[in-house]
Amino acid sequence: MKPPSQRQLRAGELVRHALTDILSREEFADPDLAGKSITITEVRASPDLKHATAFAAPLGGQDMAKTIEALNRAAGFLRGRLSKEIDMRYTPQVRFVADDSYDEARRIDELLASPRVRKDLGQGPKERS
Repeated sequence: MKPPSQRQLRAGELVRHALTDILSREEFADPDLAGKSITITEVRASPDLKHATAFAAPLGGQDMAKTIEALNRAAGFLRGRLSKEIDMRYTPQVRFVADDSYDEARRIDELLASPRVRKDLGQGPKERS
C-alpha cells in the first residue's frame, strides 16, 4: 500500500480541523453525544477525497463504543455542517473509528515501567566511552 499523497494529507487535516470546530460548538440531541468533548486525532482521506476515516475519542476515553456509534449515526448531519465549513469539490463521506492509540501508549508505558522490563533494560550492553 502506498503512502497518502500531499493532497490527501492536506484534505485530511482540513476535515479534521473543521470537524473539531463543529463538534466543539454544536449541540447534539443524541444523549451519547450531548455535552461530550470529543477529540478527532486524525482524518485519513481516500485518494479520490470522497471518503474519509476520522479517528475519534471522547475525552477521558469513557464510553468509547457508544460515542463512536453516535458519531456514525450523526455522520450525515456532520457532513452537511462540514460542507459549509470546507472548500472542497466534494464533501467527503466521513466514517468514525475509535482511536485507541492512547490506550496502546499507556499499555507500552506500563510495560516499560514493570520491574521485569526495567531490570532487563538495566542489564543491556554497556556503552563504550
